[in-house]
Amino acid sequence: MLLVGVELFGADLKSRRKGKTMDALTFLRQDHKSVLGMLEVLDEAPSGSGADISGLETMVTNLVIAESQHEAIEEQFFWPAVRDALEEGDALADEAIKQEQDGRKLLQRLVDGKPGEAEYHEALQHFVKAGRDHIAYEQDVVFPRFEAAVSREHLDKLGAKLERAKKIAPTRPHPGTPPNPTVLKTMGMVAATVDHIRDAFTGRAADNPPDPQVH
Repeated sequence: MLLVGVELFGADLKSRRKGKTMDALTFLRQDHKSVLGMLEVLDEAPSGSGADISGLETMVTNLVIAESQHEAIEEQFFWPAVRDALEEGDALADEAIKQEQDGRKLLQRLVDGKPGEAEYHEALQHFVKAGRDHIAYEQDVVFPRFEAAVSREHLDKLGAKLERAKKIAPTRPHPGTPPNPTVLKTMGMVAATVDHIRDAFTGRAADNPPDPQVH
């Protein structure tokens, strides 16, 4: 059952390193590791009448929260840094943000749907593939070039910014919010605040394992 996957995901999070700020690429790779673990479990997700009792909705909620936060902080801080550091940074960032916007639309379909619905499971399978492809693009194409172009001090400072931003990042996809750093730091913060209030009021936050990268 997927409930087992949720428990294992939480245990993996608790086992990850605490107390020390990671550099930017280590921070993002740890996020990717967690998401890939969720995608592996969700790739085997049941459909039809068994889906609503399998823990699928809880695991998908965890995925939506993790991806919403991750993409928001990347678009606020990481992709602007890539644009500044690399000659081809604009092209790399534009492609990544396009992928992220497409992913947000799929996540919103999951937020709006329910396990057992055909469209829900179609969106989930599309996101599993898209999520893996996007992570591969970042880790195989962007990260090596960025790491070669910036100093260790720059990576450490950027990692601290990402960690601080993740504490207050939105927990829902908001596909209509423009992926512009200035907008995300203004309108996006209003949306994030509303997300956190809604999570506390509905109990949604209690179902999401604590993130040891944020302390």
